[in-house]
Parts: sequence; C-alpha cells; structure tokens
Amino acid sequence: MKILSLFFLFVTVGTLGYAQKMDRPNVLFILADDLGKRDLSVEGSTFYESPNIDRIANEGVRFTNGYATCQVCSPSRASIMTGKYPARIDITEWIGAAMGEQWKRNTPMLPAIYNHNLDHNDTTLAEAFQAAGYTTFFAGKWHLGGEGSHPDDHGFDINIGGHHKGSPPGGYFSPYSNPRMESGPLGEYLPLRLGDETEKFIREHKDEPFLAYLSFYMVHGPLQTTEALWNKYRAKAAAQPAPTERFLIDRTSPVRQVQDHPVYGGMVEAMDSAVGQVLDTLDELGLANNTIVVFTSDNGGVSAGDGKATSNLPYRGGKGRQFEGGIREPYFIKWPSSPMNGSTIDTPVTGTDFFPTLLDLVGIPLMPQQHMDGVSLMPLLAGKEIKDRALFWHYPHYSNQRGDPSTVIREGNWKLIYYHEDRHIELYHLENDPGEHVDLAGNYPDLEQELLQKLLAWTEEVDAKFPAPNPNFSSQLFEAERRKTRLVDKPALEKQHAEVLDPNWSPPGGWWEETGN
Repeated sequence: MKILSLFFLFVTVGTLGYAQKMDRPNVLFILADDLGKRDLSVEGSTFYESPNIDRIANEGVRFTNGYATCQVCSPSRASIMTGKYPARIDITEWIGAAMGEQWKRNTPMLPAIYNHNLDHNDTTLAEAFQAAGYTTFFAGKWHLGGEGSHPDDHGFDINIGGHHKGSPPGGYFSPYSNPRMESGPLGEYLPLRLGDETEKFIREHKDEPFLAYLSFYMVHGPLQTTEALWNKYRAKAAAQPAPTERFLIDRTSPVRQVQDHPVYGGMVEAMDSAVGQVLDTLDELGLANNTIVVFTSDNGGVSAGDGKATSNLPYRGGKGRQFEGGIREPYFIKWPSSPMNGSTIDTPVTGTDFFPTLLDLVGIPLMPQQHMDGVSLMPLLAGKEIKDRALFWHYPHYSNQRGDPSTVIREGNWKLIYYHEDRHIELYHLENDPGEHVDLAGNYPDLEQELLQKLLAWTEEVDAKFPAPNPNFSSQLFEAERRKTRLVDKPALEKQHAEVLDPNWSPPGGWWEETGN
C-alpha cells in the first residue's frame, strides 16, 4: 500500500508542477507531551504563563473542541502520523505498557494486546511531505517504536532525540543519556536545546520547503525545572488563596483540582520560551508569512498519575482517563492565508485531521486510503463548514492514572462512554455539562441505543481489540486498595504537594546542585 501511495504522490506532484520552492508553504508542527488544554493562559489558566504558544492561538485559529485520539501518548502520536484511529492501527496504549498475561495489577480484566511499532505499511505524514520534495526534520519525543521504527525510519531526513522512550532517559538537564542526541554542556535544559536544534534546522533550510516537527518531551515527568523558575512560580502560588485540599477522589484515584505546582509552572514556561525562540526565527528570516504553524498536545494534563502536577478544571479527569480532561487539547492552526485567523471554531476536530489538513494546505494531493479517519479542516480555516460526524476513542486498557477500559463516542454535544468491565454506559451533554458531572444514562433510551449501535459498529469496522477477564482478580484485595487510596495515598499526596511550596524545599536528587540551575 505504501509503495502505491508514494508512487501516486510522486506522479501527481510531478504532473501538477509546483511554483518556485520559496512559494511552497513550510510547516512547523509543535507537539507538547502531557500538556492539558487548561495549561495555557490563552485557554484560561491564571497560574501558568505561555505568551508564545498563546501567540499561535491568537494569530491563527483556536479550535475550542480539539481532541487527541487517545488519553495516553503513543496512540495519539500514531494518529497524527498516519491519519488513522489508534484502534485501526492497533496502537492503543503507550508503547512499553504491560498487556495480556504480562499484566500484574489486580484489575477485573487483562488489557488488550497492541502493536509496539508504527507499521511500515502506513505512509506517514513525514513520508508524504518527503515524497513531495520537502526536507523533513524531527526533534524530541517519538515513542512510536524501537530500532527500525524511529523517526528516520518513517520519513524524517533528520532525527534529533527521537527514540523508543517516552520520557527523557537522563532527565531534563544534560547529560541526557539519549541514544539519538548528543548531550550538551552540563546543566543545559532540554526544551531550550530542542528549540536550538529546530532554529538551526530552519536557518540551514530557509531557502527550501520544510516540515519541522518539534515534539517536546515536556511536560511529561520527571518534574524538573530551574531554581529560578521554581522560585518564580512558588511566589506566584503563595500569592493565591491557599486551598484546603488539592485532591479529590474521583472513582478510583486522587485527582488534582488546583494549579499551583511551581516546578510544573516552570516547565510550561521553559517550553513556551523554546516555542518563542522558533517563532522569532521564522520572523527574523521572513518566513512567518509562508509557514503553517500547528500546536497541540498528545493527551490531557497529568492530574491523577505520574507527578499529579496540574488540574484540568473545569474538565473532569486528565491523562489516562476517559473524561474530557484526558482527551480535550489545545488545538491551534495558523495558516497565513486563513480569513479565520484570530478567531475560534467550535466544530469538534481530532488528531487524525492534521494529516489531510496539512496536505491540503500546502497543495499535496490527499491520500484518503491512508488518512481514512481524518478530514481536511481547510474548509473551516477558509470560513466554510465540514460535514457533521461522530468522533471515537477506544482504550481497552487500565492506565497508570487509573483510567478504565472504555470506548467512547461523541456526536454533536452528546458523549457516551461504554465500560468494558461491566458493559454499563454513561451519557453526558457536553454543552450543558462540560465537566461531566451529571450522568444522563437512562433518561434518553432511544438516543443511547442509537449511539451505542454506532459505537459498536465502529469497533467492528476498525477491528478493535478488547480486554479479557482476569482469572486472578480479587475483589477483596481491590476494596482494600481503594481504602488505602482514600486513607493513605491521598493524605500523603496533600503533604507532598504542599512541601514543594516551602521556601526551603529542594528537589529529590538535587539536580540544582549538580547543574548549577
């Protein structure tokens, strides 16, 4: 399939003939890791500061109902690369997570089996651009496979730092221990290094069309920032009213409700500074008016797992969870020719849409057999409409953040969640209840049946894999674990997160002392 797709692309591009190279739009695609929709000031945060990322939203189009295709990273990233839903390509979990009988947690089901590498039979976004004569560049987090399935195996001419790991192996300060990137001077900060590498690439390729894919490891754990930035956000948090509690128990896990983590605040600002560096480079070189800029994230902010450092309110939950806080994302597209720049669009859109949209915007022929689950958003960017459609999510796993195996459909303002453990459903009206507080299941039987049938038909179409019953599950142990969550884990979290705001706090491992930061 890939050979035929690329052959068709080469022939069509050659037949159409492009204008001079400088007339062909460049693309800068910026992907954050674990950044929640509410982690940006343009999206309503009063704690984090993100003036440079905000600039993309304010100068371009901000999609208010933009989604990742999964609540964890690898599946969402695979969807951007292929234009297909995670269930269709069988990358439904972060690559490296236990599956099937490898699973050791006490849960009612065993998670489904999934692919651990991006399939070479798919033509990636990078390969489509490469075939059309673009120079392609990747910097940062990949997490879509091991040796033989790195960025430079899937269409990127240059790969800086992309390999199989989902978090920076040596942390955020040099030395990085990254097999695909040399370490910088002691204490160099990774987001700024990725900004430097992207700036260097753009300067070296300013006279030819390029696709630059800047894929930050931030704000994924480990939580690390400079002492100066920690101090800045510690003081900012101290000026806010002190919360009585930072966490509440939602289903099976404590979920953060407050944005006041000073290390996380510093990480958001550092990433934003790197984005500003790259945008300033486009301005300086006179490329801004010929460069499409995209900014998004791969899943919701981490409120219930890993560092539990942010809140996605008013949206419920966060990374790893089936609620809006886990899947709704910053979703900005700045196309210099768009008459909609500076406005918002409410039409629901998702990660599979980037592939056809970018092809359309730069004039590369669409590849519908490849990006079959995405639609071009060019009509919306041109002030027109696209057809109404349902969006789907399929996560047949238990997340590290205590999310449940579930399948989800959103159609219009209705969202139905199907739970695989006991086959019950939840139904929410997102316009009236964006925080998913009121489960309306049972009130609209005809609508529920219609949505459920569409959802089940979709799982058959994409040949979705499902979890299986766990023969070793202990309900007694499960209840004991839930009691521990309430009585031990939550109080410990409250104490730990308050300590980070103490003026005498210093980070575990002491990276400030080691790096001079």
